Amino acid sequence: MVVGPLSGVRVLDLTHVWAGPLGARFLADLGAEVVCIEAPFGRGPREFPEEPMGGWMGRDPAGEPWNRNALFVKLHRNRRSVCVDLKQPQGRALLLRLVAEADVLMENFSAGTLDDLGLGYDVLRDANPALIYLALPGFGDTGPYSRWLAFGPTVEAMSGLTQLMGYEDGEVRNSSTALNDPMTGTHAAAAVAEALRRRQRSGHGERVELTLHGSGVAFSGPWLAAHQLGEPLTPRGNGHPELSPHGIFPCAGDDAWIAIACEDDTAWQRLAMLVGADARLNLAQRQAATRDLEQQISAWTLQRDKHAACAALQAAGVAAGPVNAAADMLADAQAVARGYFDFAEPTGERMPGNPITMSGLDCAHWRPCPKLGQDNAAVLLDWLGMSSEDVGNLAGNGILHDAPPA
Repeated sequence: MVVGPLSGVRVLDLTHVWAGPLGARFLADLGAEVVCIEAPFGRGPREFPEEPMGGWMGRDPAGEPWNRNALFVKLHRNRRSVCVDLKQPQGRALLLRLVAEADVLMENFSAGTLDDLGLGYDVLRDANPALIYLALPGFGDTGPYSRWLAFGPTVEAMSGLTQLMGYEDGEVRNSSTALNDPMTGTHAAAAVAEALRRRQRSGHGERVELTLHGSGVAFSGPWLAAHQLGEPLTPRGNGHPELSPHGIFPCAGDDAWIAIACEDDTAWQRLAMLVGADARLNLAQRQAATRDLEQQISAWTLQRDKHAACAALQAAGVAAGPVNAAADMLADAQAVARGYFDFAEPTGERMPGNPITMSGLDCAHWRPCPKLGQDNAAVLLDWLGMSSEDVGNLAGNGILHDAPPA
């Protein structure tokens, strides 16, 4: 069992894709007993028409592609899996029995999906008045967009996060990675922790709602204030409104780059001494000469490996860091020293750890992602005291599964 500050907390995880599973993973890493309630086709079909984004664990579907989807596996460690068909009355009744034993239920379906199944908050609350119900819809249960379809990149664009991205007026970009999802997942873990704390005082559960859209809006930075104060807003690329030089510069090697930021005149003087630039320039003068200075800095960085350039800049007191791709991250000295990738799945792929460092919290007892329905019997025995015969009957009647139906 995973040991942590949330040990003893039981969570039913009905989430999918990224935001919800990431939030549940944080809770599981912190010691909560998280049980994924999965649909028979929740991980995909028996036969995948093509390799999924992210590929297969071990580079091989191994006859069970639904259990080898790398992006799914990455997000679902430290879980138990119960695969139940909630479209059948017996499946819904089974979920309600599990709800009666749970502390938390998380879901990120479209608004109204569980209501349509007869499993809305009122029904779940009747089964367990102390339940904390966390809903993670795209836009929320109210407002003009409440029934809109939500997908990460589109919601990101609607959240104002593209305001300053791009390099020329009229050019609009987004991150291409759906930043709202990890933001919402992080918020979700914090929301559950706070709701549990409140329940300790009140003894009552509650419904908590957190949206992809709202998480992005909350993340929006100083450009919201700047707009209201009448300041012009244009894309900055890698630039900064108050720091100069500030950006990404090419280094020796194939597609090698370094990020450099001069936070004040002192940092500029130190950088100027390294690259042979005019150390007397103040901020306004540096901003006016941005292109020329970037060329001078690039001429210096291009002569150096990105790690050597970073070491020289840091030694001089200038903020700098190598631009890391995935391969660089896995070998990064700081990440290795702090054990960010110490946990590995059975197929050997190393996975990101938990960024929280605290006493008694480590990955020594973490469990790999379970197979679909792997814990059907164990959870129903542990939580509900059901017999092996009862579990067998549910499987025989098509209520429980351990593989997508043929």
